[in-house]
Amino acid sequence: MHPSDRLKSRLIEANRQEYGRNYEDLRWLSVDGARTAGDRRAGILSDLQGRVKFGCRDTKLDCARLSPGCEICGQGLWSCLFINGKCNCRCFYCPTEQSGVDVPTTQTVQFLKPSDYADYIEKFRFRGVSISGGEPLLTFERSLSYLAAVKKRFGAGVYAWLYTNGTLATRDMLSRLRDAGLDEIRFDIGAVHYSLEKAASAVGIIPHVAVEIPAVPEDLELMKLKIVEMTNAGIDFLNLHQLRLTPHNFNQVVRRNYTFLHGEKVTVLESELAALELIRFAKNSRIDLPVNYCSFVYKDRFQKAAARRRSAAWTKKSHEDVTENGYIRALCLTGDPNALQMQAARFQAAGCDKTLWSVSGDRLSFSARLWPLVKFDGIEGRVSYFEASILPSMTYRNFFVPVSLNRDKQVVVEKMRASRDLALSGEERIFFETQFGRDERKIATDRIDGSDGPEILNFESIVSGLQTYF
Repeated sequence: MHPSDRLKSRLIEANRQEYGRNYEDLRWLSVDGARTAGDRRAGILSDLQGRVKFGCRDTKLDCARLSPGCEICGQGLWSCLFINGKCNCRCFYCPTEQSGVDVPTTQTVQFLKPSDYADYIEKFRFRGVSISGGEPLLTFERSLSYLAAVKKRFGAGVYAWLYTNGTLATRDMLSRLRDAGLDEIRFDIGAVHYSLEKAASAVGIIPHVAVEIPAVPEDLELMKLKIVEMTNAGIDFLNLHQLRLTPHNFNQVVRRNYTFLHGEKVTVLESELAALELIRFAKNSRIDLPVNYCSFVYKDRFQKAAARRRSAAWTKKSHEDVTENGYIRALCLTGDPNALQMQAARFQAAGCDKTLWSVSGDRLSFSARLWPLVKFDGIEGRVSYFEASILPSMTYRNFFVPVSLNRDKQVVVEKMRASRDLALSGEERIFFETQFGRDERKIATDRIDGSDGPEILNFESIVSGLQTYF
């Protein structure tokens, strides 16, 4: 997949706006550098073909043996509770300030009581919960109470894990977390100079023990040794992330002279290459430790799409559909009211579910499932897309649905426009004929960056592959 010039310009301008005058101080990937780095990555991925499992539209590898928590994340059934906003470590790569003991929050919704959070998990049918921060062990009793509330309510029906730098972990703490139902614990050993002491101490207490860290390029050789050490210590999983630049970590990250990549957010080239090299090292060394690269584009595409899909179910109309990318699709026909009534009669004669279409004046809204019955005689097809989000309260700017968690706690799901009305002509029309009609022409749905395909594909599908270098 190669981004169009229009998309590249949009991403570059967004990155420039985020960093302002500091943008020019960054070492951006050059055209020649993109070619060289792309060839290097392609070589690693080619070498890994047949030896690892690529998943989530090839944005994540190795998916052959993911932790249960990572599996649930990939399925979009996971809620992350930020139990506090304070950390006792100062990792150079940390994306946020981590300086205040805040109210437990997820998706901007605050939960003052553990039971409210359990109600939220039940209402939105999550199957996994993680407790993050900050550092959850700084507010250990609070973390324990929210974990216990969830596990008491759902038991094995909800898988729970916790992120920690491990500095405060004691055997008693670990035992109490286990007794409260913690299924998995993930240690950021980058915060403790790669010491495995605390992570190893959790083995045999918490059912699953993982190490989860960003891939730091200058520590590549050290990490190869640590992979062997993790295996010997009984660590179950190693999850690697891509380093990302943020306004908070800017000064710390920039001084390391990394090469930065344009994208939805600014990421570090060498970090991705280091992660892939570590997976190859583990495979070449026949080390039996599952190593998983959780790329930034996986998070940006799949986690966001999952959140959109979950919210969309609450606000979409019966004649609207939810796309793979989590947007609410609103299809309609416009034109002569008589022609629209004839089209409605055609739906009715075919015995279609009456909730799948609606006529209002010069507009006939319909589900894509009825596409094969549509005749474009004197009428025009149009499509628009909406995004739904769970919010703590209504903004009064968009349609919303109040969702009661219990007698005292309520959230809202708000539906906001994500696109303009798009005429269904040319490739847009071909796309719907291909997906829902009888047209034999094909559009590659993974070509969705605006380079060659219709604009609607950005809302319909999730982009395949790792981040494009440019």
